[in-house]
Amino acid sequence: MHDLVIRGAKIADGTGAEPFTGDITVSDGKITEVGKAVGEARREIDADGRLVTPGFVDIHTHYDAQATWDPHLLPSGWHGVTTAVMGNCGVGFAPARRDQHQMLIELMEGVEDIPGSALAEGIQWDWETFPEYLDALERRPKAVDLGTHVPHGSVRTYVMGDRGARNEAATAQDIAEMAAIVKEGVEAGALGFSTSRTRGHTALNGEPVPGTFAAEDELFGIGRSLGELGMGVFELAGAGAAGDIGGDKIEAALEEIEWMQRLSAEIERPISFAMLQFDSAPNQWRQLVEICEKSQSKGANLLAQFAPRPFGILTGHQTEANQFLNRPAYLEIQDLPLAQRVERMKDPSVRERILGPDRDSSAGFGSLLDNPAMLKKIFPLGDPPDYEPGPEQSIWAIAAREGKPADEVLYDFMLRDEGKELLLLTFFNYSDGNLDLMYELLNNDRAVIALGDGGAHCGVICDASLQTFMLTHWTRDRTRGPKVSIAQAVKAMTQDTAAVYGLFDRGIIAPGYKADFNVIDFENLSLQRPEMAFDLPGGARRLLQRSRGYDATIVAGEIVMQDGECTEARPGLLIRGARPIPA
Repeated sequence: MHDLVIRGAKIADGTGAEPFTGDITVSDGKITEVGKAVGEARREIDADGRLVTPGFVDIHTHYDAQATWDPHLLPSGWHGVTTAVMGNCGVGFAPARRDQHQMLIELMEGVEDIPGSALAEGIQWDWETFPEYLDALERRPKAVDLGTHVPHGSVRTYVMGDRGARNEAATAQDIAEMAAIVKEGVEAGALGFSTSRTRGHTALNGEPVPGTFAAEDELFGIGRSLGELGMGVFELAGAGAAGDIGGDKIEAALEEIEWMQRLSAEIERPISFAMLQFDSAPNQWRQLVEICEKSQSKGANLLAQFAPRPFGILTGHQTEANQFLNRPAYLEIQDLPLAQRVERMKDPSVRERILGPDRDSSAGFGSLLDNPAMLKKIFPLGDPPDYEPGPEQSIWAIAAREGKPADEVLYDFMLRDEGKELLLLTFFNYSDGNLDLMYELLNNDRAVIALGDGGAHCGVICDASLQTFMLTHWTRDRTRGPKVSIAQAVKAMTQDTAAVYGLFDRGIIAPGYKADFNVIDFENLSLQRPEMAFDLPGGARRLLQRSRGYDATIVAGEIVMQDGECTEARPGLLIRGARPIPA
């Protein structure tokens, strides 16, 4: 008697092989047969006409706090994610002394835009050390599997106190203590160590993340702890990552990768870094990928993390990024409920005042309206959302065609659908006005899909839907360039991402592997437009994006999500270290 049989599925097995039709049997949380099911089962799923994939493995999330209260890790759970790796970019909540809790909350709020009020109310600090944090995570009920890094910011603050938070230079003793904590964390089950080198990552007080300016002796001293263990990934948001837009900072990315090569070769461990395309250096990403390729001959293992769609922010009445926040007349009504605000803005006299000359060009996002180059990068998102708009769809182009000022065009778009319309500001990854560069990265084995930032940037970004976007846009709907096959897209989100952390027990549909699946109505799979919700602890806000078309998401043979709704099943586990290929 099997626990589960999925019958008649179109199986994309995660290996990159062409999909085939067959049955899948599951017992004790593992796949037992793939092909023709024999025998009865306690539960059966008729998957005729459905695509079945391994569960998606998302290696760049920030659910470090949310994992302590949300077993499904929404919105990622709505997009087929069955394994999430968090603790990225050097920020997290362990180790933590009692008097450092508020500082770590403010650090996470500043860097990842997760409301501090939600963190303060939602986190139950029943840990101090990193192993104790892992134990606390293990005690929480989970619908999906979790893994995490040891974050540099927390470690540095724990060891150095205010000196660490102020980014003062570490002494040899400081470095030895930090390395010992990281080693202890990885021995306890952490999947690696993370840090941030980008000045765009700052706490609420404006101070860069602890470790931003760490010297090589500190980075190498900590990195060697991974080498000594022969375990773990060194992950970072490097100098030249998001927020570092100036020319000298762009060049810093090439300087950063030099030490990464040397460190990876010395410790014989992978180094994974965030990579973006900048308008000021639109071809630099190619240089970085080429270095990753060539460095293999030097014994280094470098992997560039990339997001397969524009990396930007969402603006509108629902988000914190609103182009009219520099208009005093708008500030008078900004705190009204959305419906009342929209009704006021339909009043011709209010419209005239907001669009009038009274403004502060240095405040908020309003200065964008005075920058034609930026207006060419702002696009109505639409519903369903369009993440690869043509240049003719920009606010600048629409205003030129209609012979109107750009702020009037923006005003009208922001009132559409009773104020729920959003606009996409394509800060990064869109210098060419299309996603062709992503096609190149999808075909490069030194690049890995990541940077969805699930759980973070709650007020302006909702990219935790990257997995659904891969299947809808890249395999089915793209019209502005080449597509990828379903087999390739699935492999990129399952086997390839799992392999980065040595999670070789998942990401493939074959006997012996973990029974994590998605059952998908592929023809009707779609993304919905993001909307603001107020469902974090204390009623704090966050942008959420749902999907349609996932019949079921299954973890260890149990259905955790059915037709877009959470079930009561809690089969998720804390991942402690790499997992071998099933025997």
